[in-house]
Amino acid sequence: MKDAKPGAALRVTFLTQYFPPEIGAAQTRLGELAERLSEAGDQVTVVTPFPNYPTGVIQAGYTGKRSMEEWMGPVRIIRTWTYATRNKGFFRRILSHLSFSFSAYMALRQIGHTDVFYVQSPPLFVGIAALGMSRLKRVPFVFNVSDIWPQSAIELGALRNRMAIRLAEMLERHLYRRATRVTVATPGILERLAARGVPRDKLVLLTNGVDTDVFRPDRPTRDVAQRLGLDGHRIFLYAGTHGLSQGLDVVLDAAKLTQDREVLFVLVGEGANKDALVEKARNEGIENVMFLPNQPKSDMPGLLNIAYASIIPLRRLDLFKAALPSKMFESMAVGKPVVAALWGEGAELVRTAQCGVVVEPGDAAAMHQAIADLAADPGRARAMGERGREYVVLYFDRKRIAARLHEVLLEAAAVRR
Repeated sequence: MKDAKPGAALRVTFLTQYFPPEIGAAQTRLGELAERLSEAGDQVTVVTPFPNYPTGVIQAGYTGKRSMEEWMGPVRIIRTWTYATRNKGFFRRILSHLSFSFSAYMALRQIGHTDVFYVQSPPLFVGIAALGMSRLKRVPFVFNVSDIWPQSAIELGALRNRMAIRLAEMLERHLYRRATRVTVATPGILERLAARGVPRDKLVLLTNGVDTDVFRPDRPTRDVAQRLGLDGHRIFLYAGTHGLSQGLDVVLDAAKLTQDREVLFVLVGEGANKDALVEKARNEGIENVMFLPNQPKSDMPGLLNIAYASIIPLRRLDLFKAALPSKMFESMAVGKPVVAALWGEGAELVRTAQCGVVVEPGDAAAMHQAIADLAADPGRARAMGERGREYVVLYFDRKRIAARLHEVLLEAAAVRR
């Protein structure tokens, strides 16, 4: 490859299991970064499967094909076959991830010339494609770690087989060695990887963020509230994956303790645990909870603006001390306070920004009390929301993060393999 010159436009190839039109934190982040890099002059190609997350059903318009090419604005997208399965059942999901890690090679010819690969993990197995494709193209790759895998799967109890753990850890270590740079979402992840031997000069902090031009305070529109059946309530909103990591049972338990009839808990999204949560609410007669399916990305700013506050929960695991959920930044950007059932870095950020209330993860009584106090004091809630908006504009605006990513990719592209 030719050495990249400072300030030069790059030909970047994203390798990712998740991408729009799917809805989720990784999808939003990668979609916005790809778009902003393109707008700044880079040529961005994305290699990704046909959209199917989290339902396991390939979306309309993408069925019956082995591969296809499409454009989302200035971003070229090459989609390849995958074994589509619902985000439920660990080994089926692994098969889905593995199927894409091999079908991605179908895109090699279509990619054409590229200067650098940008590889999203998890899932870790996309690294199999990264290793081979970067070697065949004779260009480096930057490995982005949003969540340390397989450690997260082990701590959640989803991965127990010793041989599978050993093989996954071998792949993980090899990817860290081969990557030219390893970008990480939080300082805690950076420190964990450094402690495990990844050279610090290879590690780059590249946090999650939010498009503060799209997610901004706005007058709530009654038509959205009426269409979704939310009018006339103080909405405490959770919008995101209903999975093992979030521990959403605590939200239902807090709702069960809440007597204020104006307060409505709204859970938006899909995931492996959603059916169990719906059944729990039904069996225990928890009537102040509403479940909604995934909403279009374009509707999320409006949905957040009709909320009174957002709930940001994670399970009480050491792994999540290094977590900064991206949904927290979206709530802060629209000027809504957060009830954060977090510890570690997430809790510290909320306290530093003074943008919400922190409770211990898994403590339903504490969450109930925090929500009751916040619902009773609109002035306090409004002030927290305003401080959150100021903080996220200053530190977590996606424009700045995309500019930093371009610098990292440029540095990596300048290194000969």
